[in-house]
Order: sequence, then structure tokens, then C-alpha cells
Amino acid sequence: MRFVISGRKVEVTDSLKERVYKKLGKLEKFFKDDPLVQVTLSVNKERQKVEVTIPSSGVIYRAEETDFDLYDAIDKIVDLIERQMRKHKTHLEKKLKKGVLDTPFESQFSNLEEQEETEFQVVRVKKFTFKPMSVEEAILQMNLLGHQFFVFNNADSDSFGIVYKRKDGNYGLIEQE
Repeated sequence: MRFVISGRKVEVTDSLKERVYKKLGKLEKFFKDDPLVQVTLSVNKERQKVEVTIPSSGVIYRAEETDFDLYDAIDKIVDLIERQMRKHKTHLEKKLKKGVLDTPFESQFSNLEEQEETEFQVVRVKKFTFKPMSVEEAILQMNLLGHQFFVFNNADSDSFGIVYKRKDGNYGLIEQE
């Protein structure tokens, strides 16, 4: 595994690097390729945050953990990544059993314990008519409804878009090409 460790508002010391290598290095046995592990350490007031992104074989494993201690956050992030791997493995095995995949699947996660995955179930369906509106109107509508995102027909570009509330309190926009 190749590591890229960066810090925001924190100096990445040798002891922090060693902790990252030691803890995330345990996951190396689960990858056939040599993935590039991107680790970002950041400090915001008293909260310490660790973000990890591991792209491997067309799958991106990503997790973030916030704690009062940066070392504890690094320890916890390994469990989150392992949980994602188990979930992905279970999902692929179910597809294989149903005959969806044509090629045999060699389990690269054989050391991980099995975890049941529930099927996705749609419990509610809503239908809307979209009237053209500006991005600002869509954000206002989203806030009025108390939702985290809002789908709308953008009057400026005459295409569908999604506005969403970001964790930092700002807003994001996803537009259709």
C-alpha cells in the first residue's frame, strides 16, 4: 500500500505517520493490487478528524471519523473501512449466487467475518411535477421542507439539478450535463 498523508491545520508528525502505517497497513492483505491510500488529518477547534480514501479494483472505500484524540480516530477508521469491505464482499457474493456475474469471484476478503446485509427496500414513493426555478429558490424550498437535498428543474440551464446541504453548513449543486 502506498500512502499519501496530508494535514489541515495540523502538523503531520512521525508518530502520526507511524500510527497510520501500522493501523491501515493491516488492511493490505485484503487487496490484490497496490492501492494508493489517501489520508487527511485535520483539526477543527477541539475535534480531530481523519479521512481515508482507498480506490481499488473499481471500488472506492471512503470513511471519515471525528474524535477528540487523533490517535483514537485513526484506530476507529480501520473498523469503518473493514465494515465497508465486508458489505461489498457480501453484495458481490449475493450477485454471484444469483448468476449475475459471469466470471468466478475469488474472495480477496477471506479473513473478514461474514456480515448479513439486508436487501434494499423502497418503503415510500413520491411523485412531483417540477416547475422551473432558480438555484436560490431551490435552496429556499429545501430549507422550508427541512430536507438535506432538493431536486429541481433549473430555470437558468433548463436541466435537472440537485441542491444539498453540506456538513460545513454551505450548499452544493449537482447539475445534469
